[in-house]
Amino acid sequence: MSSLSAPGATPAATPLVLPAAKAALLLAGTAVVALAVYYFIGVDQGAYSVFGNDMHVHEFVHDARHFLGFPCH
Repeated sequence: MSSLSAPGATPAATPLVLPAAKAALLLAGTAVVALAVYYFIGVDQGAYSVFGNDMHVHEFVHDARHFLGFPCH
């Protein structure tokens, strides 16, 4: 019996290594999505209609705006 592994132990996970170009692309994509979410939750005041003239993105995220501290009235 090996002294390095305990009975029933699971092997250690190996880290995921990404090439620099792929990591930069994932980081840029994440930043774009984060900025879009920030805009629609924090900045949009109902100017863009999603489902007709009376259903705005603002109405879907209204309570989240107050919870996160964004004024909207």
